[in-house]
Amino acid sequence: MSPTPSRRLALIVLSAASLMTILDGSIVTVAMPAIQHDLGFTPAGLSWTVNAYLIPFGGLLLLAGRLGDLIGRKTMFLAGNALFTLASLLAGLSTTPAMLIAARFLQGASSAMAAAVVLGILVTLFTEPGERAKAIGVFSFTGAAGASIGQVLGGVLTDMLSWNWIFFINLPVGLATVALAIRVLPADRGAGLSAGADALGAALVTGGLMLGIYTVVKIEEYGWAAGHTLGLGALSLALLAGFFVRQAKARTPLMPLRVLRSRNVVGANLAQMLSLSAMFAFQILVALYMQKVLDYSALQTGLAMLPAAVAIGGISLFVSARLNSRFGARAVLVAGLTLLLAAMGWLTRVPVQASYVPDLLPVMLLIAGGGLVLPALATLGMSAARADDAGLASGLFNTTQQIGMALGVAVLSTMAASRTGDLLAQGVTDAAALTGGYRLAFGIAAALLLAALGVALAVLRSPARQAAAEEPAPSLNR
Repeated sequence: MSPTPSRRLALIVLSAASLMTILDGSIVTVAMPAIQHDLGFTPAGLSWTVNAYLIPFGGLLLLAGRLGDLIGRKTMFLAGNALFTLASLLAGLSTTPAMLIAARFLQGASSAMAAAVVLGILVTLFTEPGERAKAIGVFSFTGAAGASIGQVLGGVLTDMLSWNWIFFINLPVGLATVALAIRVLPADRGAGLSAGADALGAALVTGGLMLGIYTVVKIEEYGWAAGHTLGLGALSLALLAGFFVRQAKARTPLMPLRVLRSRNVVGANLAQMLSLSAMFAFQILVALYMQKVLDYSALQTGLAMLPAAVAIGGISLFVSARLNSRFGARAVLVAGLTLLLAAMGWLTRVPVQASYVPDLLPVMLLIAGGGLVLPALATLGMSAARADDAGLASGLFNTTQQIGMALGVAVLSTMAASRTGDLLAQGVTDAAALTGGYRLAFGIAAALLLAALGVALAVLRSPARQAAAEEPAPSLNR
């Protein structure tokens, strides 16, 4: 059975909104030198053009997902996209560092509002397994290829126009998305705030997640053993522990703990955190390697990564749904992780004077495994979602995605920098020291993917086996 035209259009709207969210996490990276030059950012302050987006985005996803279930996922999606479009305009018009950072914070918060409910809307729109697999494949393409597309687009816009246009490009897309969403997304009233208006729980989880992500993104500056990192990390964990204690006792919990009784939900979120730590850090570090070691320009770097985006997109759009339907999401996940593991292994031998075709192009093609991994993880992570908490499951899935991305960049960047410093102290050249640092980081990425593969094999089941093994879930208010 083929989706109706209205549902196809709804899928396009959801995917376009997701693409904007992912793009804005990466499109800034290649424009940062131009932004620093024009607005007078200090080197330390410049990192906040990324951090000011990541912290509210990752910190608010779980809360936004649950609020979507309570007030209506369509309402949350529309509000998030409208606010994101306004924030993009303010970012493009920024004339001072403070104005840009504030706009980026608003972009991150509004992105969380929209992104948290997208998968929840999708799984309620497409209920037949074959249709859902195809829809998740299309949706996952935007997430899997979005960061690579962002780097290409950021380089083109910055070189041909100005950095301001990396934000202005969101305006027509955002306005069109809101206009179409009003017409094609299904209306849903939500359960009402009385079904989960846990203000204390909301404060604990939002504060814990935002503080945790802030701590992670500052690790590269302060180090792992610094008082800043250990103190704020402990406080973040305490807040999150308090949140779970609160949810076990609250009359109307913000996150009913029954969602964590599914081994597929827990396993998929854990596997995603591990694999996204490796994949997102790869995109950042391989771009730095090409620019700092191979002297590629921003545009050349973006174009060099284009085969990865094309390969991931082709697999997500045309292959993943068929493989998921035939072999099951767990088997497809294992195959995708194996390809990604081969890519990271290849990078551990990357030379100082690399040639693109023999040394980097095979990696860009093997990264196509991401086009298998992300749809399979989304299928497994949402397999236990019910209509009344699909937004919560979607928000949880997106939260672990953002935590994984932030952790991956922090851990791998810090380890690469430490290794580079050690090699410089031994008297090797700058290029050789940088390459040695990146090789170590890619080796750690391979270890993370190996751990994700272990989770996939030991914890996850096919959704059919999982449903048969579990008892019916208790009611929301139990």
